[in-house]
Amino acid sequence: MIKEKITILDENGLHALPASRFVKLAEKFESNVTLKKGDIEVSGKSIMGILTLACEKGSTVILSCDGKDEKEALKALRKILEGQD
Repeated sequence: MIKEKITILDENGLHALPASRFVKLAEKFESNVTLKKGDIEVSGKSIMGILTLACEKGSTVILSCDGKDEKEALKALRKILEGQD
């Protein structure tokens, strides 16, 4: 398992469009993907879970990936959270 603390950089936060892209990309990986903000941890493969985190610009989340393609998953998913994709 690998984890990384990431700050949401998109001006609009992690709203529906980037959350949808995140989930679609997360589903392509075998690894289990989770996002945690504060005490709330949700599946990175659940759009409703991600939206419940209400991540605004500047929010900090912990992205965790666990599985055989965890490094690739973390690298790709980080880009969406940081607004690079």
